[in-house]
Amino acid sequence: MRHLKRTAKLGRTSEHRNAMLANLVCSLIEHKRVTTTLAKAKAARSVAEKMVTLGKKGTIHSRRLAVARLHQEDAAKILFKDIAPAFKDRRSGYTRIVKLGQRNGDAAQRAILEWVDFTSAVETAPAAAETKPEEKK
Repeated sequence: MRHLKRTAKLGRTSEHRNAMLANLVCSLIEHKRVTTTLAKAKAARSVAEKMVTLGKKGTIHSRRLAVARLHQEDAAKILFKDIAPAFKDRRSGYTRIVKLGQRNGDAAQRAILEWVDFTSAVETAPAAAETKPEEKK
């Protein structure tokens, strides 16, 4: 019986599944939006949200845990430098899943996994930094 076993197996071994989810989350961190199947998006959502929580802590230990899970140091740098500070006032729910419909080849449900309010938070910060006070002559 599979009572209380919530892991989505996705038809893969545990090593393959962990590597695939890590790559998916790294792509989400780098591109801010990923199109994938609905099942993979739901599985990657929990990993992405846990990584943002680690990023919000900002300690060396949490950075090492994130790199160990994601296997990519550059993605962890982007996570800790850009994404986590954008969500500092938000307690949870950092990602959104938008359903797209069926894929033509195998009728799999497609979805977009993206950050919630990330684009608006990033757009306002550089706009405020660009406006400089007038210099007096």
